[in-house]
Amino acid sequence: MADAAIQSIYRYPVKGLSPEPLDGVTLLAGQTLPFDRHYAIENGPSNFNAAAPRHQPKMRYLMLMRNERLATLRTRFDDASHTLAVEYEGREAARGDLRTADGRAAIEQFFASFSAGELRGPPKILHAPGFSFSDVAAKVLSVINLASVSDLENYVGAPIDPLRFRANLYITGWPAWQELAMVGRRIAIGSQVQAKIVKRIVRCAATNVDPATGARDLAIPDTLMKQFGHADCGIYAEIIAPGTVAVGDWLTG
Repeated sequence: MADAAIQSIYRYPVKGLSPEPLDGVTLLAGQTLPFDRHYAIENGPSNFNAAAPRHQPKMRYLMLMRNERLATLRTRFDDASHTLAVEYEGREAARGDLRTADGRAAIEQFFASFSAGELRGPPKILHAPGFSFSDVAAKVLSVINLASVSDLENYVGAPIDPLRFRANLYITGWPAWQELAMVGRRIAIGSQVQAKIVKRIVRCAATNVDPATGARDLAIPDTLMKQFGHADCGIYAEIIAPGTVAVGDWLTG
């Protein structure tokens, strides 16, 4: 198989909110990318128990599959202070330290108004130490092959912003769709990290949402199903050996 390179790295500190680009990151064995889906906003009640967290369906949180207006927000998360800033229509609309009651309340009040028509209960910031509000229970990284996205554009008939797939690693160099045949294989990422490809990613209606405008303007899962007989695009990788990776690093194996 041809080697590939990391074109970009992203994390999503709050589930459903803005992607944040990284130049490099340290990955730990058996863990997600640091701060990835570290927080979520309950669209509840969800019965989430921070003392005994467990994976739950994503419908219990605000997320793009159902709540596409989230894409019209621009958010920034600061690691050191755990402060989330929310920008809407070109101005800062809310800011809060998610570790404090007052900080969480500031963010929750914003979403109580912004998402009023879509809430099943008061919005609540959720967090548990070491827990990730990923779409899957396993602690993994999501990987998108940009050649597959480019090929999919031919069937969709429109440009596709790869950020629709909300991946952690975006990869160039693999032939289109080759990654789907890699489940079970081990790969090296950079000079230190070892990973195992554990699962193909089944796409949902969140990919139909333009990440820049919030418009639900494409039919990506339907197109995948019609053209390929499945709705898979991307793979999950479990980190086996830790280390640091950066944009430009090679993937081999």
